This record gives sequence, structure tokens and C-alpha cells, in this order.
Amino acid sequence: MMDFLAKGGILVAPILTCSILALAVFLERMIRFAKVKIRGFGLVRNVAEHIRKGEHKEALGLASKSDSPMGRILAHAIEVVDQDRETLETVIAHSTEEEVRGLSRYLQALATIGNIAPILGLLGTVLGMIKAFMVIQQMGGKVNAAVLAGGIWEAMLTTALGLAVALPTMVAHSYLISRVDRYESQLRDGTVAFIKAIGKRPGNHTGQVRQSPAKTVVRPVRTERALKESHHARAS
Repeated sequence: MMDFLAKGGILVAPILTCSILALAVFLERMIRFAKVKIRGFGLVRNVAEHIRKGEHKEALGLASKSDSPMGRILAHAIEVVDQDRETLETVIAHSTEEEVRGLSRYLQALATIGNIAPILGLLGTVLGMIKAFMVIQQMGGKVNAAVLAGGIWEAMLTTALGLAVALPTMVAHSYLISRVDRYESQLRDGTVAFIKAIGKRPGNHTGQVRQSPAKTVVRPVRTERALKESHHARAS
């Protein structure tokens, strides 16, 4: 098998390296996702219940012990839960993005491998074709069909190998992206439920609406001329 691949030229090694890296990234992400505990609405409900009772320490302890993306987001939110709603939503959005970035780690590298593998294969084919035509030139135009065919299939071997690496890599990338999107959707649904739940607690400050101060009505001051005219009108 190695002798067969060696006929593809110097670019076979980079393509095989890409396949090994793609497999390593895919397995690492699958193991990471298997350990992820989203812990959605159950954790949100319990944490919000403690906050409504004013038990912030208990809520923080419950969120921290969950060892999950949702728990870490809620832990950051609890630290600013008594501030205005805009600050709370900013902290939650930032924490959610941070968790999503952690879940998406190495996926861009996987996409890059899927893009460059067929290009490397095409480059190998071009180099192989150049070598084949150089052999034909050296033979002085006396083309041997067997020699020409052998040079062509060896040149196209790298293209086939590059495509064989790129196709499963792109499928794996799409699958992992769908998993990340699903986790992100669950996290956002959980954070929205958390904001709604703590909005119902007594003495809540996150949902207060500031009343605008009463407007002072300024009545126009009648001039002296207007007063005289009004006087003459009454007299007549």
C-alpha cells in the first residue's frame, strides 16, 4: 500500500498528514461533546428559585457545582443579577459566546483541511503531468503508450487521494457544526428562561421602567399692549 501511495509524488505525504490531523480533530471534538452537560431548564429553574428567595450564595453554589456550560453562564449572571437588566443581558451574552467559542474550537482548522486537501491533490497531479511530458520530450517524440499511461495515472493519484481526504473531512465538519448550533440554541433558550424567571421575583430591579419627570407647563405672559387692548375691548 505504501509503495502504491509513494508513486503519487512528494505531495502524498502532506495529504496523508492532513487526513491524520482531520481524524484527530474529529475524535477530540466528539470526546469533548460527549462530556458536555448542557443541563437546561432544570438547572435554570432551581437557580432562579434560589434567587427569588434572595439566596444568592446557594444559587451560585448550585450553578458552579453543575460543571456545565449553562452552569458557568448562570454563575456569571448571578454576580450581576442585582444590577440593571442591560448589564445582566450583556454578561449573559458574553458568557454564552465564550462557551460557544469553546465548543467550536478547532472546527475552523477542520474546514481548512477540507479545503486544502483537494488543492494539494490537484497540485500533485499538475506536477505529475509536467514530469510525464518531460519524459515524452526526452524520448524524442517516440511516445510509448504504456509509459504515457503510467505517468498519467501516477499523476492523478494525488487528486484522488486529496478528494478522498476532503470529502469525509467536510462531512465531519458539517456534523460538528450542527452539534455546536444545537448546543448554542439550548444555551440561549436557557438564558432567556432564566431572565424571565428572575424577572418575577419581588423587588426586582432588572425590569423597572423609569418614569419621566412631570413636564412643567409654561403659560405665555401677556404683554402690556395686549392688556390695554383687552381693557379697551371691555370698555366698548
